[in-house]
Amino acid sequence: MIRGTVINIHAHGALVRLEDGSLGTVTSRELAAHRPAYAASLARRTMLELSLDDGGRHRVVSIGEPSAPAPHELTDAPQLVDSAFEERIGAYLKETEAWAPPDRPAPAERHFIRKKRRAAFFEARQKPT
Repeated sequence: MIRGTVINIHAHGALVRLEDGSLGTVTSRELAAHRPAYAASLARRTMLELSLDDGGRHRVVSIGEPSAPAPHELTDAPQLVDSAFEERIGAYLKETEAWAPPDRPAPAERHFIRKKRRAAFFEARQKPT
């Protein structure tokens, strides 16, 4: 346990000055759970008993014991491949191939040609004459 005083409350959590002079952050979830205590510490400049989690990139503090992440945060991994979605995108792209005029470059190529011309125009403006 460590003691600290809240010095700022913001949209993403709070900032706490610890007894040793270092700073600790309070997550938005922790702030929402204990907002009255953090707000009182900010208003009165009183010390709070805090737990310190120094394992990450930032020093994270919380009131009481550090809470374990919710179970859904540990088990839900993002789904990186959705074959049904990929098939639908592929079918759409095949459909739209017919929209491009056959006597002109593909739309992506036309886009990059315009981009190159515009970049060359701005580069020419930058050079001293």
